[in-house]
Amino acid sequence: MEIPRDKLVVVTGLSGSGKSSLAFDTIYAEGQRRYVESLSAYARQFLGNMEKPDVDSIDGLSPAISIDQKTTSKNPRSTVGTATEINDYLRLLYARVGVPYCPNGHGAIQSSSVEQIVDEVLALPERTRMQILAPIVRRRKGQHKSIFERVQKDGYVRVRVDGEIYDVTEVPELSKSKMHNIEVVVDRLVNKDGIRSRLFDSVEAALRLADGYLIVDTMDDNELLYSEHYSCPVCGFTVPELEPRLFSFNAPFGSCPTCDGLGNKLEVDMDLVVPDANKTLREGALAPWNPISSNYYPAMLEQAMEQFGVDMDTPFENLETEEQDLILYGSGDREFHFHYVNDFGGVRDIDIPFEGVVTNINRRYHETNSDFTRNVMRGYMNELSCPTCHGYRLNEAALSVRVGGENGLNIGQISDLSISDHLEEIDSLELGENEGMIARPIIKEIKDRLTFLNNVGLNYLTLSRMAGTLSGGESQRIRLATQIGSNLSGVLYVLDEPSIGLHQRDNDRLISSLKKCVTWAIP
Repeated sequence: MEIPRDKLVVVTGLSGSGKSSLAFDTIYAEGQRRYVESLSAYARQFLGNMEKPDVDSIDGLSPAISIDQKTTSKNPRSTVGTATEINDYLRLLYARVGVPYCPNGHGAIQSSSVEQIVDEVLALPERTRMQILAPIVRRRKGQHKSIFERVQKDGYVRVRVDGEIYDVTEVPELSKSKMHNIEVVVDRLVNKDGIRSRLFDSVEAALRLADGYLIVDTMDDNELLYSEHYSCPVCGFTVPELEPRLFSFNAPFGSCPTCDGLGNKLEVDMDLVVPDANKTLREGALAPWNPISSNYYPAMLEQAMEQFGVDMDTPFENLETEEQDLILYGSGDREFHFHYVNDFGGVRDIDIPFEGVVTNINRRYHETNSDFTRNVMRGYMNELSCPTCHGYRLNEAALSVRVGGENGLNIGQISDLSISDHLEEIDSLELGENEGMIARPIIKEIKDRLTFLNNVGLNYLTLSRMAGTLSGGESQRIRLATQIGSNLSGVLYVLDEPSIGLHQRDNDRLISSLKKCVTWAIP
């Protein structure tokens, strides 16, 4: 048999005629075996011995890569984005041209060097009067007497307290119950020739005093706020240095601290705890505490409700919100007297806080040593979207970074777009000249992979889709997209029915994409 090189070759035949045996068990297996044999003896010991296929000889065989229909990783951290390596390029894009925005609505967060700050201040109109301020206290309660003493020891004469300028020795006593802002007046200047050196020293001193923050008051009710860090000068929200690992939910540096980068969290499901809100507490509205083998929790509930004044005969949905919260989440520090005699005569007579059914389920699930109890409590819980990251898997700092201006999307939002919408969003990105030069090669790699996925009929998928939920055909085409991005040439790809599960109208696009792979892969 002679198989042409650098061509798209299709092996067809009846079921059981040996198509897979020829393609995978012979051609691919021999290609793999020869590659492994080319490695050192040290490397081969980790790969194991590979059986020689039952064939007399094969000549002119290229290195082989198999892409079959097995599903991708069941690891919940594996997504379409990670499997196709598009996430790697997105992380690089956001780290290089992303801009953090304060989640509290205070605008873009910029980091400025001393040189940049000085250049911006000198760009103000000539003869502009200004004072350089170091904000050492921002919206903190207290009288701050020790701070004024330290400022005086450092040799500074004036401070601005809550907008008013005072001599540091004549500051009135502050109310310890109110929020205060205190800025040290580091220098007063007029913008003119020859002040650069003095301004440079003053800016450095102010940044040192205020841990990297600086205010330039232009004496006309206009203030310029600067920061050495990616930190909001208004509310103090801080973003670390922008680097690719910040945008990885598989790294502690970027993952959501609540769900550890999984996007969901095991939480008590209220619909399972109170399946029928028309029932009263006496009728068994709380499913987890209905008597099965013990009356311990029903007795606790009845005694607690009686002492806290909650009617056991009112339907749960008609109870006041405060009463429902008491039942579900407990009484906090308020105690009630609990008296209970078990079936063996044991007595419990104690004053305790009421735990609440939701708190009780969480405690028993996480603390019990009994697999039975844990399984029972698990029955009242569900995987719910993480309340902190809302399913985006990343921490607040990573999600504050956007590309394309204040109305741009963060990396979590763009990963939730379908492949076709993602392509449109990438095409419509508006970047400055410098940003465009930096982002151009990164965007090209992203678009190449997205376009291939779109052309093989996967335009409905999102990059955030978990890899374990994909069908065999979908996962095969995704692995094919990954290989396209590897830019290998002279390689033999062996595919197992790549069109399986594909709508008939998309077959032509798949075949066209495979033909392009052939022309691209010829060395």
